[in-house]
Amino acid sequence: MKEGQEDYDTMNARDDFLTQRINYKNFWAKGNLCLVPMTWFFEPNYEKSHHERWRIGMADQSPFAVAGLWREWDEKDGTKSFSFTQITVNADEHPLMKRFHRPGKEKRSLVIVPPAEYDDWLSCKDPERARAFLQLYPPELMYAEPAPKQETTLQGELF
Repeated sequence: MKEGQEDYDTMNARDDFLTQRINYKNFWAKGNLCLVPMTWFFEPNYEKSHHERWRIGMADQSPFAVAGLWREWDEKDGTKSFSFTQITVNADEHPLMKRFHRPGKEKRSLVIVPPAEYDDWLSCKDPERARAFLQLYPPELMYAEPAPKQETTLQGELF
């Protein structure tokens, strides 16, 4: 990063802030679109008295990709560094994704890009056209289940 430049990296970018926030607007306008591959993502579920970690993925267990924005910058040593953020949309009415996050708070979901649309998403340079991709994924093609963190030990020590 440039000297004096604040760190504006975030893990998720709300779709309604893509044209407003300094950490997204220039990259959205330039069409710096990317795909973030994954097999699962994790969200907190509060349907019980305490939050429970759940994993969400495809019903057929296949890998998928999430819509994202990327950026690059020059480091002091002359090398380039890169980062990305995942794009989210409102999920208050989505049958599956509305189950996650704190009660009373807005529900958000990552934007899953269908494989048939990967090339179109990646090659899109028109921000208004790109906005059409920012849709909720069909719940019948998704799967979710509790996924508590596994305790890991190394040489008998718990961490």
